[in-house]
Amino acid sequence: MGVEEPDWMPAPRARSAMSRRLASASAAMTTAALAEITRRYPWFSDLDADNRSSVTLVVRAGVDGFVHWFAGTTTSAEQRNIFSAAPRSLTTRLALQQTVDLIRTTVETVEQQINTALPRSDRQTLTLAVLQYSREIAFDAAEVYARAAETRGAWDARLEALVMDAVVRGDADESVVSRASTLGWHSPEGLCVVIGELPASDAALRELRTHAAKAGLDVLASVQGPRLVVLLGGDFQTEDEALDHVADLTGSFGDGPVVVGPVVGDLVEAVISARAATSGRRAAPAWADAPRPVSARALLPERALAGDGHARRELAHDIFGPLAGHAGDLVSTLEAYWASGTSIEATARRLFIHPNTVRYRLGRIEDLTGYAPSDPRGSYVLRLAGTLGRLLD
Repeated sequence: MGVEEPDWMPAPRARSAMSRRLASASAAMTTAALAEITRRYPWFSDLDADNRSSVTLVVRAGVDGFVHWFAGTTTSAEQRNIFSAAPRSLTTRLALQQTVDLIRTTVETVEQQINTALPRSDRQTLTLAVLQYSREIAFDAAEVYARAAETRGAWDARLEALVMDAVVRGDADESVVSRASTLGWHSPEGLCVVIGELPASDAALRELRTHAAKAGLDVLASVQGPRLVVLLGGDFQTEDEALDHVADLTGSFGDGPVVVGPVVGDLVEAVISARAATSGRRAAPAWADAPRPVSARALLPERALAGDGHARRELAHDIFGPLAGHAGDLVSTLEAYWASGTSIEATARRLFIHPNTVRYRLGRIEDLTGYAPSDPRGSYVLRLAGTLGRLLD
């Protein structure tokens, strides 16, 4: 079914005569439009010769397209997008706002030429026609830039997945840093890897990026099987600061544990954080009351029992090592404390020391390791650290 002609369109014979007069003025319209574009926009003169030539092709295609459209020699379905006359690289050189400026200036110039170079009897009809045709041109521009954005989005997603894969596998070198920078990564002061379940909603990942941007954080993310792996960067330097930031983003992950790897200084070292977070995510179900989010370091016992050699060595060397190397009797006090049912008075009697001495030594243990022997979770970590420390010594 054909498209009905608008009421203001003249009869075929009058339209044909108008079209001939319009065609004879088209070259002058193109020249005037380019002159006006040069006068209004300094950026046009800054383009190289190839891109200026491409803009000229687009303007000429727009004016010629209007002539053919008004003459009725092409239908909307057959009409070719005027931007197809220019190379695809032009859309990467010109911003969308600059393209809108080109269209607006060309339409305004064509209207001016209609009102000065053509007979009065033609002006009202052709002015209405150019306004309707300008809508077609606007749709042309929207189609081109939407397609370019879709292509760029698909490429960015692939590039982001490659960067995240390199981070997880430990292959992040300077070339990966360069690729990450094209995705908006600013090499922040601190960064960590966060791993959780894949959210059910596709919008969750967009929300995560939005919330992170509002908080001034850099984010790279990719889906790896059932997991969502996120590289988070910002001005944080400690584990607690990273956990505070991630706590605001947990709604963008699926159900289940959200594990935060240790904070590192640059992208090349991110494999350390990724390795710990991956191990922690695997072992997290063993701690039923784990907070959400939880740090990979808080999951050291579960990771060690699950076979993580790095966790075993960290428990043995970084937690038990300072106790074993202390000049005081911290290890013997700790063992006596457990053997006495965590009673300070019973421990003091067992060691023939004052209860305040026991309290002091237990405080020193917490200062050195970060775990309090009186806390059930801390006691569990210290017990396992002691066992592994003796086994690996």
